[in-house]
Amino acid sequence: MKIITSGKRKRAVARAIVTEGEGKVTLNKKDYKSLPMFDRLRLEEPLRIAESVLGKLNFNIALSVRGGGEKGQIDAARVALSRGIVDFTKSKEVSKVFLAYDRNMLVADVRRKEPNKPGDSKARSKRQSSKR
Repeated sequence: MKIITSGKRKRAVARAIVTEGEGKVTLNKKDYKSLPMFDRLRLEEPLRIAESVLGKLNFNIALSVRGGGEKGQIDAARVALSRGIVDFTKSKEVSKVFLAYDRNMLVADVRRKEPNKPGDSKARSKRQSSKR
């Protein structure tokens, strides 16, 4: 059985392919354990929660992320990972625990950058003027 899910954060888009296996997780064809510590911990959250609910993880997950920045990619991968676990296990209990722990695990953060206003350099900052 093979399940494909996706997650987004800002400009980053992640795709997770969940297959039966022994609990291996790769991010862009590299083991996720080679990531910096806080990024690794952020990706481990859904895995640890699922393991505490299900007991043993009997699936492999291959994550591929494109676009956006480093943290946006990690968050997008986290959403795809969580959705993949829920879809693969078909467990309502796992879904409830994810939502209770952090809603952003299953529901994407839809905030985007505000567009620039005409004639200005940024969305909120205005041109400086010296009215003297």
